[in-house]
Amino acid sequence: MTTQSICILITMLVYLGLVLAVGVRYSRASSSSEFYLGGRKLGPLVTAMSAEASDMSAYLLVGLPGLAYLSGVADVGWTIVGLAVGTYLNWLLTAKRLRRYTQVTDSFTIPQFFSKRFHDSKNILSAIAALIIIVFFVPYTASGFAACGKLFSSLFGWNYMTAMIISAIVIVGYTAAGGFMAASTTDFIQSIIMTVAVLFVLIFSTVPAGGIGAVIDNVKDLPGYLSPTATYSEASNAAQPYGLLKIISTLAWGLGYFGMPHILLRFMAIEDENKLKLSRRVASVWVVIAMSFAMLIGIIGRTLSAGGFIPALSGSNTETVIMQIASFLSTYGIIPALMAGLILAGILASTMSTADSQLLAASSSVSENLLQETFHIKLSKRAGMLAARVTVIVIAILGVIIARDESSSVFGIVSFAWAGFGAGFGPIMICSLFWKRTTLPGALAGMVAGGAMVFIWKYLIAPMGGVWAIYELLPAFITGLLVIVAVSLLTKAPEKSIIDEFEAAKG
Repeated sequence: MTTQSICILITMLVYLGLVLAVGVRYSRASSSSEFYLGGRKLGPLVTAMSAEASDMSAYLLVGLPGLAYLSGVADVGWTIVGLAVGTYLNWLLTAKRLRRYTQVTDSFTIPQFFSKRFHDSKNILSAIAALIIIVFFVPYTASGFAACGKLFSSLFGWNYMTAMIISAIVIVGYTAAGGFMAASTTDFIQSIIMTVAVLFVLIFSTVPAGGIGAVIDNVKDLPGYLSPTATYSEASNAAQPYGLLKIISTLAWGLGYFGMPHILLRFMAIEDENKLKLSRRVASVWVVIAMSFAMLIGIIGRTLSAGGFIPALSGSNTETVIMQIASFLSTYGIIPALMAGLILAGILASTMSTADSQLLAASSSVSENLLQETFHIKLSKRAGMLAARVTVIVIAILGVIIARDESSSVFGIVSFAWAGFGAGFGPIMICSLFWKRTTLPGALAGMVAGGAMVFIWKYLIAPMGGVWAIYELLPAFITGLLVIVAVSLLTKAPEKSIIDEFEAAKG
């Protein structure tokens, strides 16, 4: 192993040791509520940055730069616009109301909130929500493990599967030990590392590329690469149209935020709801800057490939562009190699910050919403904590199995899981918080319809091509919303006690 590789490895090991230490620090959670929601003690900065770090998964430093490198600015650019708008609106509309409502109903998981919101004594709504979380979070978690496997395999030549398993063990270690507070605190640390990594890569990579002018000169002749209404196809060396319908469906990425359990949990956990305004501002600004810089890194990476500084990349290998840049940086000496290690720790951070939150949300669905609420298995506090930690491990194992294919696309896996949560939970979350006429049958029907339409559209309708080949989140979200409204209007209005709780949360 070279000196540069040793420096990179040392930096990354220090980082991994830090997050494990945080897990040990918060390993004394005494109840499931504290394990999953941290006793509602998050400060405004930790709330903001842990929410966005858990949101900006591996696609921030792996998926987005790779997509920009591959096809240009249109696809990734419209995705960024949709996500930025969705982030702001989610904080503005959902955060405070959800914080109040979950306190009124004494809820500490999203499925539990849905059942208590509609006084679902049989916990059918909670069970369906828990199943949706398991179905879509397992592959989402797998995308994070895949990113870690690609990282270590690309850098050190390690076996992909071995690297992925080691990464999964570390993530599971601190998450199972410290629960929500460990995940949130490490997410805050990881957001800082991600920011430093993005800034440093952007500044460093621009210099050997010859400056921004040279970067633009290199890609402007690629058909459709810099166009907002076309994408570049390397296979045909031609522009592919990116029409209005495609733009609208890509902007629909923003709708996903209203249904993301790992983000919504941060809203529920803040200590003081009056500080959510500060959290919203910090989160919104950070998201725009981080995603924009990630896109620029992908574009600059193509120029570095053209200049022979890093290898030419194609297909799913484009998602290793930031790793290739870091490897190139490490050849400049010990200090640059240490900085390269920090950059790569940033990739680990972006992956871990989402995977830990997903593992928590999924484990709460099994141990709390399915075992105890649906199947009425009575567990002591100690048994409940054990069930929570065992579930984290089991879900991680399933994630590793799904991610065993090295050629899988991180961006592709994330986009599908994002659609599942956005359509399954987004419509019911909006209606639960803002429409008191929403009924239990309407909520049940809308959740099932939205989640099912994600599969139907992606695998049956979208393959027909043409106007049907749009991102499945948009039609699935609309379907879920329409079904909730229609069924609610056709069924008996909610009872007075439900309306009273709605007004209490509203006030």
